[in-house]
Amino acid sequence: MSKTAVLLITCPDQKGLVCAIANFLFEHGGNILHADQHQDAELGLFLMRVEWALEDFALDFSQIPARFDPIARRLGMQWRLAVSSHRPRAAVFVSRQTHCLVDLIYRYRAGELACEIPLVVSNHPDGRWIAESCGIPYHQMEVSPGQKEKVEARQIELLDEHRVDLLVLARYMQILSPTMASRFPNRIINIHHSFLPAFSGARPYHQAYERGVKLIGATSHYVTEILDDGPIIEQDVVRISHRDGVEELVQKGQDLEKVVLSRAVRWHVENRILVYGRRTVVFS
Repeated sequence: MSKTAVLLITCPDQKGLVCAIANFLFEHGGNILHADQHQDAELGLFLMRVEWALEDFALDFSQIPARFDPIARRLGMQWRLAVSSHRPRAAVFVSRQTHCLVDLIYRYRAGELACEIPLVVSNHPDGRWIAESCGIPYHQMEVSPGQKEKVEARQIELLDEHRVDLLVLARYMQILSPTMASRFPNRIINIHHSFLPAFSGARPYHQAYERGVKLIGATSHYVTEILDDGPIIEQDVVRISHRDGVEELVQKGQDLEKVVLSRAVRWHVENRILVYGRRTVVFS
């Protein structure tokens, strides 16, 4: 696959935006492979993702920011540039339930996720077998009462040592502190086992069963300082019936959790997500 670059843009909606971006790429010999855009009429915002081939592009990748910046300043753009050859380093955090961890490692080994997984962090030993069988270091750190701050400080040291770009909470049943959440803004992806905003917090399957719902869901979202309130990346649902008990809800829900989390991780590492306010745009 040829080396490509991706430009993600958010700016006030105005005439000439697409023309300015396309002309910049054309003037330097860029061949656009994918382009997608969205206008938020209520907020007056324009959001765009454009991907182009770097083969025959006149600028070296390192030269692009300086050349594009005058255009961005003139049009009031917030923008981010990425190259397809860069594989983000994703640390996976997990507790006792390992179904999402196993799925992520399988997809990673199968080449479905364009990232590296340099380590797994857990407060339980349950996931050690899958991580170490695939040669991924497994760091077990129990979170005892009153020790959360100390444990998180060590976790941050580990993440820095491994140059981690992204945290994936694959059913990590610990609430991250504001310090941890703010250190990785829009770079911590959580899977919540319900269709948010319904049934946030603990034991959502039990809440759903007690409420007698006919659909259950799973939600992947970016983590913020407020529990289960970050921008939503992906959701999916499955139908249930009055015959299903809590165990059946959990079984059906776990299948959803794996798919919804892996989609969110894939879209993030492929630079397909733009966050604005409490929302996301996910470009196809």
